[in-house]
Amino acid sequence: MGKNIGFVSTRFAGTDGVSLEAAKWAQMLWDHRHVSYWFAGVLDRHPEVSFLVPEAFFDHEENQWINRRVFGVQKRTPYITGRIHALREYLKIKLYEFIAQYRIDILIVQNAVTIPMHIPLGLAITELAAESGIPTVAHHHDFYWERTRFSVNAIQDYLQMAFPPKLPNIQHVVINSIAQEALALRTGISSIVIPNVLDFENEPPVDWEFTKGFRLELGFGEDDILFLQPTRVVQRKGIEHAIDLVHALGDPRVKLIISHAAGDEGLDYYQWLRDYAADHAVDMRLISHHVSDKRGWNEDGSKRYSLWDVYPHCDFVTYPSTYEGFGNAFLEAIYFRKPLLVNRYDVFVRDIEPQGFDVVVMDGYVSDRVVREVREILHSPERRQRMVEHNYAVATRHYSYSVLRRRLAFLISNFFGIEI
Repeated sequence: MGKNIGFVSTRFAGTDGVSLEAAKWAQMLWDHRHVSYWFAGVLDRHPEVSFLVPEAFFDHEENQWINRRVFGVQKRTPYITGRIHALREYLKIKLYEFIAQYRIDILIVQNAVTIPMHIPLGLAITELAAESGIPTVAHHHDFYWERTRFSVNAIQDYLQMAFPPKLPNIQHVVINSIAQEALALRTGISSIVIPNVLDFENEPPVDWEFTKGFRLELGFGEDDILFLQPTRVVQRKGIEHAIDLVHALGDPRVKLIISHAAGDEGLDYYQWLRDYAADHAVDMRLISHHVSDKRGWNEDGSKRYSLWDVYPHCDFVTYPSTYEGFGNAFLEAIYFRKPLLVNRYDVFVRDIEPQGFDVVVMDGYVSDRVVREVREILHSPERRQRMVEHNYAVATRHYSYSVLRRRLAFLISNFFGIEI
């Protein structure tokens, strides 16, 4: 008999990694008639299965007020503590209402007791789990110790209590083996690894009719070679290495396009990248004003593309990140059969590279070998075809929906005694 699954986070909307992976989990659970319901501060799920609590969003004004006063300092006032607990109590009440309204059997908490973007919500989830004993899966994407901005704080007591909590009714899931080891070492908590996945059993959906004018509308010629950087403009994405690569290739047809805007983390970095690209005579363009979570039309009649509309029209993907929790853009490039450059970040080296992918790899800088390999791929259709077909086959074995389906079945049946 199907169970009611309650997904909980600060946001389930758009194309961030947490929202995307949660949707995949819900799809796999629905295949076994388990119905998913959603609790968050921002939601784009169907209203009939949604429980919207604006105060649960990490960017809510009350939560931002708290964060400004507990990070970058080492002590807090009783007044700040009171504000934290007032919001915690309110959110806990709302969580109980969510569970009662939808008769939730299992909670799946997505990153809300992992990275302390919303301290009161993490505390509320932890207290609810301890009080109710409800079976809970904590799916972790980014731990606080992986982000330097959380290293100085006035809430170490809360971090040890709830990020993540160690309770007998909570089973923990991480997305890579490095996080699994760190979690065990720091907290004594055991976990299982469930990597991010894509639907490699089915070809990617491409709307060629809608996107046929993509290059012309964005000002590119048919002979231009588009290098796609499918990330936000954040320093850890290492976008300067993509600029170095394009500069070293020395081909004026090569254009570097960046899919997503800078946001709060990357405004200074973006300005520096613009200057760096200009100094290296690289045509770099930010196309975020043409890219949205979903395809559609702008008020002026121009098209608004999704990221998945962009992939089919690019020729090469750059992914020179210095750090990633897993690497969704890596899988997306493989899914759309695009050759790519990857910096050997830790999780790639530990978990992904041993699977045998055929990609251009760099070790912190763009070497002559890297440039030669990329030039060969651009000039040899046969080499490019062998590369992308091999990678698609490898990803199908290791990062497909069938992998997620098997691991979720193991998780739910072994920990909670529910067969799926």
